[in-house]
Amino acid sequence: MDQSLHYRSVFISDLHLGTRDAQSDRLLDFIRDVECESLYLVGDIIDGWELRRNWRWSQAQSDVLQKILRKARKGTKVYYIIGNHDEFLRPFLPMVMGDNITIAHEKVHYGVNGKRYLVVHGDMFDAVTMTKKWVAHLGDRCYLFMLRLNRPINTVRRWFGRYHYWSLSKMAKQSVKQAVSFITDYEDVLSAHADEKGYDGVICGHIHHAEMRVINDIEYLNCGDWVESCTAIVEHNDGRFEIYEHHKNG
Repeated sequence: MDQSLHYRSVFISDLHLGTRDAQSDRLLDFIRDVECESLYLVGDIIDGWELRRNWRWSQAQSDVLQKILRKARKGTKVYYIIGNHDEFLRPFLPMVMGDNITIAHEKVHYGVNGKRYLVVHGDMFDAVTMTKKWVAHLGDRCYLFMLRLNRPINTVRRWFGRYHYWSLSKMAKQSVKQAVSFITDYEDVLSAHADEKGYDGVICGHIHHAEMRVINDIEYLNCGDWVESCTAIVEHNDGRFEIYEHHKNG
């Protein structure tokens, strides 16, 4: 990046550190150059599922955590919201580390615009994750397999001058009607929950699909992921929210 990025708040989710496909170098570039008052880590930051199956941890992933800790020491408020892949931390919640790091199930964010947002990973609103965990683990393995296939596919694409990253998993989600229906149901259920609890909006992750839209007067904001899309939700100092896309800003 050519210059620092200044925001009031930054929300990132689904880093999946500990997996081969975590975009740690791109994430490190982003965290190094971003300045904000509050940094929300909205679940699935450390992938305990994959680490139990196959321990894999790179120096770049350690650097990401060290950079986040350094920001906290310099005054950035860091909120770590637990997801399903880092659920091994749930028995210890809530937890406060020093003055600026809080680990919790969920958090309320008060926007400059005067609105209240529920910040939650979102896995608790996924019927498959909650009731059929073996299906969720199988789906996770299928997703990892498609990520593996992406490498040779994108190598061939580059041979033909097509340098934009192409995602097999995203194509599958967009093409399979049931998957599209799942995303829509997930968004509707989360928004309905936020409405029922008196929030003005919800900021979440979990489904690796960055989105900003209004559902029945509730603002739905999904951070996306740092496995493929490398996106975040950012809040400007004037109260505007937007989706940050690293490939457009990096």
